[in-house]
Amino acid sequence: MASTRNKKAGKHPSYDKLGMSEKRRKKKIAYDKKYHSTTKRKKYRALLNRKNKEAGTYGNGDGKDMSHTKSGRLVKERRRRNRARNGQNGKSTKK
Repeated sequence: MASTRNKKAGKHPSYDKLGMSEKRRKKKIAYDKKYHSTTKRKKYRALLNRKNKEAGTYGNGDGKDMSHTKSGRLVKERRRRNRARNGQNGKSTKK
């Protein structure tokens, strides 16, 4: 039986906004899957999760993430602001 764990996988609104064709979308999803399954990426993700748990923000619904400062420190920051900072193609969405 096929798993229906995540029905929204591969259907991010930005794909439509960017005008991605089905072929390009599949290629990107395949790349992302390969990239995020690397040992380096898993260790990095585990580090951020660990820091988030140590800070007491992991899974408590407070809307906070651990964010990297320019100096490399990790600080608590609103999830929306942290994830939106780089915007599309590394360009900030804020003016």
